[in-house]
Parts: sequence; structure tokens; C-alpha cells
Amino acid sequence: MEAYRSYTISYAYHALTILLSLLFLSNFHTTLASTPSTTTENYNTHIKTACNSTTYPTECNNDLLPFASKIEANPQKLCNTALSVSLKAAKNCSSTISKLSKNQGLTKSEVAIIKDCMENVKDSIDQLNQSLSAMEQLGSSNVKAQIDNIKTWVSAALTDETTCTDGFDGMTVSNTVKNTISNSILSVSKRISNALALINRFYPN
Repeated sequence: MEAYRSYTISYAYHALTILLSLLFLSNFHTTLASTPSTTTENYNTHIKTACNSTTYPTECNNDLLPFASKIEANPQKLCNTALSVSLKAAKNCSSTISKLSKNQGLTKSEVAIIKDCMENVKDSIDQLNQSLSAMEQLGSSNVKAQIDNIKTWVSAALTDETTCTDGFDGMTVSNTVKNTISNSILSVSKRISNALALINRFYPN
């Protein structure tokens, strides 16, 4: 009888040990499974909150959320990515206007406008490259001066983009030329405006 009791207690002990081990492993795997998801959601929330401070939050979210795992919750990485997106948009705009310049039947006015726009976009690309390089190398010393330079370049890049469409005023331009340039410029301007807003948010004067 005593042996039977010992066997029963031993069996119950081992059964309890196995059960507790299974519960531990289950909770452990659940934690592992939920952590990446929770972290990603936190990163997404960080970006969405920041984008709410921009003029074009929809474009901001669409552009930056795909890079959430890269940006994490780092303001510098967020601004850096926004500048990279702006630069890519500016290069795409330059390519679009360049293709437009090869169209047949352009008037002298349209040729002049396209040429001016290409120069403006080129200047914008140069300024975005400067701002992106400075943001990537942002250091602990003299940060204010570095940020001031970045803001100046980004603001100038935005001005260059809007100057392009100002060339339409008082000129006879076909809808094809006007719409192609306007839509492309608007796309870039939105990205640059958002980048500048994010920089001002995280690096106020």
C-alpha cells in the first residue's frame, strides 16, 4: 500500500512538472510571437503621430510606414527617410520632364518652360542631396547650425519646385504639358513639405 502511495505521488509530481513545463513553453512562445507585432505597431504609431503634424498626412503615412522597421522610433531616421523619399520623387519628376521635352510639336513657350523647370528641379535635387547628407551625418556638436542648414536647403528645394509652375502664368501652354508638369511637381512638393514639417517637429528652433 505504501509503495502504491509513493508511486501515485511520484506519478502526480511528474505529471505536474510536465504540465507546468508545457504551460511555460506555451507562454514563452506566445510572448515571442507577440513581441515583434507589438514593436511594429509601436513604430507605426510613432510614424502616424508624426505624420499628423504634416500638411499631407496621407502621403506621409503611405511613404513612411513601409519603412517602419527601419525607422523604429528614431526622429533622425524618420527625417532621413522623408528626405530620401523627397529626393526619389524629385528624380522621378526630373525624368518625367526630360521625357516631355522630347515630345514633337512643342511651342517655343513650352520649350522655354520645360527648360526652366528642368533647371529648377535639378537645383532642388542638389539641395535635397545636401540636406540628406547633412541629416545622415548629424552629430552631437553644433547640431543647431547643422539643422539650420538642412532647413534652409529643404526650404530652397521646395521654392524651386513651386517656381517651376509659376512659369505657366501668362503663357499659352497645352494641357498635356501643363498637367504633366503640374502633377509631377505637386507630388514632389508634397514630399518636400512633409519632410520639412517633420524636421521642424523634431528639431524646432
